[in-house]
Amino acid sequence: MPKRKPASPAPAADLGLESLQVRREAIFLVLAQVPEGFVVSYGQLARLAGLGRAARLVGRILGQLPEDTRLPWHRVIAAGGRISLPLGSPSGNEQRARLRAEGVRIHNDRVDIHRHGWPSGEQS
Repeated sequence: MPKRKPASPAPAADLGLESLQVRREAIFLVLAQVPEGFVVSYGQLARLAGLGRAARLVGRILGQLPEDTRLPWHRVIAAGGRISLPLGSPSGNEQRARLRAEGVRIHNDRVDIHRHGWPSGEQS
């Protein structure tokens, strides 16, 4: 009788759309809680949503938001307070304008995480 190979875990692509939808909803639920005038990093948002170290997934999902979304996508920044959307790009300009309108100070294309980090004062 030939030996059977042990079952290997399903590749990520086979986990299905349902699993991705659950992760997307978790990200959206946390993002909706970020208050005006505060920011959260991609990695921190992933951790708060229970997704561990899935910062890239957060970025990918936020990049697919419809233009008319009411989610505060502009409050998500890179680690260390860096704004990752390019200066001069339409989305980068919009993010900076929205943050400034909420009272978030931007200096050298960075946000002071100690002042504007959420949950309050946390570093990413």
